[in-house]
Amino acid sequence: MITANQYFRDVFGHKMYKASIALDVTCPNRDGSKGSGGCIFCSEGGSGEFSAKCKTTITEQIEEAIEQVRKKAGKDAGYIAYFQSFTSTYCAPEYLEKVLSEASLIEGIEAISVATRPDCLGPEIMEVLKRQAREKPLFVELGLQTSSDKTAELINRCYKTEEYVKAVAALKSIGANVITHIIFGLPGETKDMLMDTVRLSADAGSDGYKFTCLYILKNTPMETLYNENKVEILEMEEYFDIVEEAISILPQTAVIHRFTGDGPKKILIAPSWTKNKRQVINYINRRFGL
Repeated sequence: MITANQYFRDVFGHKMYKASIALDVTCPNRDGSKGSGGCIFCSEGGSGEFSAKCKTTITEQIEEAIEQVRKKAGKDAGYIAYFQSFTSTYCAPEYLEKVLSEASLIEGIEAISVATRPDCLGPEIMEVLKRQAREKPLFVELGLQTSSDKTAELINRCYKTEEYVKAVAALKSIGANVITHIIFGLPGETKDMLMDTVRLSADAGSDGYKFTCLYILKNTPMETLYNENKVEILEMEEYFDIVEEAISILPQTAVIHRFTGDGPKKILIAPSWTKNKRQVINYINRRFGL
């Protein structure tokens, strides 16, 4: 196992920080082209809760993000322009090229990271990403969540797992580094199913991983299932038992970019242990010897 901090230091020679960016985009399972309402665990604001940020320019968003961490980061740190919210490639190729180019030219930006879905990587979008990968290191984050198409239908993911496998191969062929998002604790999933997801992503060739436990957020369909006692919440130790097993079956070259996340406190219902971020980080450091 390689942590993201170790990986970035090895590749870039120093610590790297992400400057999060929100584009004025949505998702195909929100706007009706494939579905509506989005994934049932996702809040109205989408991943990152960035609904307000997309009203400012890319340059303004990056400069603001860098300014917020500059004192902590120090003068030797580098930055990754992180297109985080919703599906960042669900847009016109010309628009994507424009915003990626703008981000690339900002002082201090050493790499680009784009969060998207496997079904939003058409030929023209892939050409844009290919050109970007030639300019600066490109990371593409894919929201797989689960390899079970049955679970995917339940959570309203609106694409088949085979599309993920094809997307990983296509992205790696253009020189992109692929990071896979996986959720542990989705309704009805057994531990064997969770490990099947990890194995499938490893076999597909994913370079890195972002693990998270299932969050129950206010005003989501998942909250309804939770209130109907149809969702079991993982306790902290139980969750990290799963993470440890997942890491044990990954290649030694796999990079762990996230052991777990922390949901927006204002709308987070469960699990409550994730609200104490410092406690969780200390637990991760002790358990995994970081």
